[in-house]
Amino acid sequence: TAVGLNSLLNNTTGEENTAVGSYALTSNTTAGANTALGLRSLYTNTTGAANVAVGWDALYANTTGTFNTAIGREALQQNTTANNNTAVGYAALEENTTGTPNTAIGYDSLTANTTGGYNVGLGDRALYANTTGGYNTAVGSQSLYSNTTQSNLTAVGYQALSANTSGDNQTAVGFEALENTTTGGSNTAVGYQSMKANTTGANNTAVGRLSLDANTTGGYNTAIGGQALGGNTEGNYNTAVGFYAGY
Repeated sequence: TAVGLNSLLNNTTGEENTAVGSYALTSNTTAGANTALGLRSLYTNTTGAANVAVGWDALYANTTGTFNTAIGREALQQNTTANNNTAVGYAALEENTTGTPNTAIGYDSLTANTTGGYNVGLGDRALYANTTGGYNTAVGSQSLYSNTTQSNLTAVGYQALSANTSGDNQTAVGFEALENTTTGGSNTAVGYQSMKANTTGANNTAVGRLSLDANTTGGYNTAIGGQALGGNTEGNYNTAVGFYAGY
């Protein structure tokens, strides 16, 4: 089915394709089972099959990639050969070329990703700057916003780990948890603003509201309980268990 100027223009043997919109699937030759709705959606696709593109320039550059879903203007726009990606939202996974499989839901989520794989970004601008980092999970607006190449990160909550640039193997769960961490690695923060001020401190564990919230460069600390070790800034190898413990 082709509706629109030059939609499915070059199709030869491809079957079960649907193109609605000017230049939708215009380069398709033999690929089948594609759905393109919107101006220039799946424009460059030739042999990539079983793709869904809904929105202006969605999956525009895709050539041989298969089983991709792009819903939203410029979603997965630069994808060429990558498979099994899902992008929902304006510019979600826009720059992705060969990274696979990724899931991005939200405005500008994973928009800069190029070759990073196994990432999940849920929320507007989640994992926004990520390019080659893999195996990351960001749930919440601007979570893991600044991460580019680091891997094995989990951030759940508004701006959780939003400043992280080079710290690996971190987990932040809670509103602004580990928000300012840039290069500190192997930290775990669970709770509202837990380890919020941390920048380069590494190997810390904080569980509880505002636990280790003032820590900046201290490492190897364990704080369990609301505001536990709340006054610590640079101290190392401390353990505090209980509400206000070690404050």
